[in-house]
Amino acid sequence: MKKHLISALLLLLPTMLAAQIGEHRNTLSVGVNGGYNLTSIRFTPKVVQGMHGGLTGGLSMRYTVEKYFSTIASIAAEVNFSRMGWKEDIRDIDDQPVINAVTGLPEEYSRTISYIQVPLLAHLAWGRENKGVNFFVNAGPQFGVYLSESTTTNFDWATRNTSDRANTIVAQDTMSVENKFDYGIALGVGMEYAHPAVGRFLVEGRYYYGLGNIYGDSKRDYFGSSNFGTVTVKVAWLFDVTRYVSKK
Repeated sequence: MKKHLISALLLLLPTMLAAQIGEHRNTLSVGVNGGYNLTSIRFTPKVVQGMHGGLTGGLSMRYTVEKYFSTIASIAAEVNFSRMGWKEDIRDIDDQPVINAVTGLPEEYSRTISYIQVPLLAHLAWGRENKGVNFFVNAGPQFGVYLSESTTTNFDWATRNTSDRANTIVAQDTMSVENKFDYGIALGVGMEYAHPAVGRFLVEGRYYYGLGNIYGDSKRDYFGSSNFGTVTVKVAWLFDVTRYVSKK
């Protein structure tokens, strides 16, 4: 199922490039992007979590291929450094924070996982093309390569309070990432302002649903699923390297 979803999204990209049924465009835009991730991981069995925050940023490229009626069709790609992970919400059966007996503080745990991510997106926009505002959607596959991970906690493993926890799943706390390649589907909506003198400024909200798991998911593995769900708010600045100029 996962392979079929990725294959279908990848097929959209060359199809858009080949199907020149509207007004031809030849605009290549490059630039930079940056933003903030709010991430959790869908563990099975369940691990109660809040949202893990982390920065993301990198290089952006977009190639506009055609305008079909009011729809401006492009292919977009990024190469980003991105911090993801999970943050546990450690509570007791009364929904109160679990207190560590040694420190007297509520126990906290989070894992930060760093990736190089490459989204390949179909970009469809409506509005002003080269001067003014347009609204857009992005959709397509995203791939990630693991770089590193780090853990932040305020208690020692030997003295952690496991007896008061309502959620007793703790295996993930000491397990390193097993699958170094991540993949999934990204979907975003946003707004762009373009002007020949200053370039293109984009603001976007994006959701990423991971189809791969960070841990093994066979019958003999502890977790049946361990995939990412990430909400990203980002901005980008692009400038045109080549541009289609309408004669109308």
